[in-house]
Amino acid sequence: MSKLLLTNILDIQHPIIMAPMFLVSNTAMVKAALDHGITGCFPALNYRTIDELRAAIKEIKAHSDKPFGVNLIVNKSNIYYKKQLKACVEEHVDYFITSLGSPKEVIEVSRKHGIKVFCDVINVAMAQKVEAMGCDAIIAVNSEAGGHSGNIPGHELIPLLSKSVDIPVISAGGVATYEQYNERMNMGVAGCSIGTIFIASEEAPVSNDYKQACVDYGAKDIIHTTKLSGTPCTVIKTPYVEEVGTKQNFLERITNKNKKLKKYIKMLISKRGIDSLRKAAFSTTYKTVWCAGPTIEDVHSIRPVGQIVNELVHPQKELVDN
Repeated sequence: MSKLLLTNILDIQHPIIMAPMFLVSNTAMVKAALDHGITGCFPALNYRTIDELRAAIKEIKAHSDKPFGVNLIVNKSNIYYKKQLKACVEEHVDYFITSLGSPKEVIEVSRKHGIKVFCDVINVAMAQKVEAMGCDAIIAVNSEAGGHSGNIPGHELIPLLSKSVDIPVISAGGVATYEQYNERMNMGVAGCSIGTIFIASEEAPVSNDYKQACVDYGAKDIIHTTKLSGTPCTVIKTPYVEEVGTKQNFLERITNKNKKLKKYIKMLISKRGIDSLRKAAFSTTYKTVWCAGPTIEDVHSIRPVGQIVNELVHPQKELVDN
């Protein structure tokens, strides 16, 4: 594993990525991240049109010359992927984070334009595959991550990947406090990708109900569901989630195994899941389906992004003394 840190790779003060979160990450959050010495990344799918995506990139660039990234879903469920890639390259984003598919095309295109590519991986086989494709770093998505999490705990996954690749390893999942951040950095990672704790930020565009849920619920309330995208995703176990269940129904499971129908079924499930997430994220509704990771255990209030960053990178005693 390379010993290069994110601070060197991206020229930032602290080796932290504010992780891209579907429906949550916005320009205000990314700008606040850049203002406080870390980098931020948002999903291209958070914008319904390519013009809106371009406008978001331009807005952040007008605010700061610090590096930020865009997350691309690179599997067939993202029908906008090609146009998103083209727009981001033309607007000169600093890096991509690729998820849920082969990043080969993103890496090849980015190399021509000096854009870095970090790839989500959940095991050694995936890590070695994307390293061979030429990515700049891997993001080790462990079982403590929010959203589409991995299935290996961070304390096991990081050493496995560190021995298996020669490129930097960025940890994703299980970090919400200075102690957890420090522990990960002491394992030799290049940096940490941190998402869930920023949902309960003042800059986040989601409803206060969603933010407050991250305060009120804990790690024991996080469960996996396949109803949103067909791929296991972590959500808060609200009464509504308990009511509708977390598994695909019989018809969905059968059709999802059909090779000819699989692509279209996955797209349908994904669209339906996106619609339910969007309604829950931005309005008051009993249909509360909120994505989050187990680090909500350490979320105790709704704070500005800057305060969250400061508490991540400084011991609490130091903050009190100052």
